[in-house]
Amino acid sequence: MRYPQRVVIPMHNLSFTVHLFREGDTYVAHVPELDISSWRRNAGKGARQYTRANIKDAVRGFLEAAEDNKGILDEILEEAGYQRIGAEWKGPEFVGIDRVTMNL
Repeated sequence: MRYPQRVVIPMHNLSFTVHLFREGDTYVAHVPELDISSWRRNAGKGARQYTRANIKDAVRGFLEAAEDNKGILDEILEEAGYQRIGAEWKGPEFVGIDRVTMNL
């Protein structure tokens, strides 16, 4: 089966954090800065790589759709904590992840 060729809109590089975790037999990737998630059912050895590829596609599609609406992309990135420095966007500084357990 042939897939239609994809049109790629040129964009600047954008850095973001991907949290990759497992829920049963499903791998889930989440980008907290943009609140975008993607998943892949366990497809064996390459499931993690496919999940990473899926989240990049999801982010790319989201940003391309936002870019089509003039001004929306800038608004989304600013709301997500990115700062425009010249022609580039600098993401929020990642400082760590803590696993916290507490009594309820």
